[in-house]
Amino acid sequence: MRCAICECQLHRNGDYAKPTVKGRSHATEHHYVAERFFGRSANRRGIIRERLFAQCPWSLEGKKETYCYECHEELLHNPVLLPADVAQFTKLVKSRGLTEVTKEQGREKLAGRIVLFHEVIAAGLKTLLEEGPD
Repeated sequence: MRCAICECQLHRNGDYAKPTVKGRSHATEHHYVAERFFGRSANRRGIIRERLFAQCPWSLEGKKETYCYECHEELLHNPVLLPADVAQFTKLVKSRGLTEVTKEQGREKLAGRIVLFHEVIAAGLKTLLEEGPD
């Protein structure tokens, strides 16, 4: 079994999250689309919340992948967004009519921002792959 991102060899033999090679290469799963978007959370079992998406925009509800601790916890859960990145994303949010002067009852605009954020990531990946390796 290998990490879906860095392709390192994975294991499930303890030492999860320890600052060792073994801890950093421990297998861990991550949903492609967060369970909380569908009213569920592993942290709050049995508590159902309002769904953010009636249907998964990517048809991946409940699907997950396996990663090493580092790629899962350090990379996927902690994206680096610099001030300029946030400012540019805000421009896109405004251009799509997804801003909220005050929070509204529904969460359609949040859902729209999540879809837009994925579009940004997909467009960036496509562009970098087309440019080729450095």
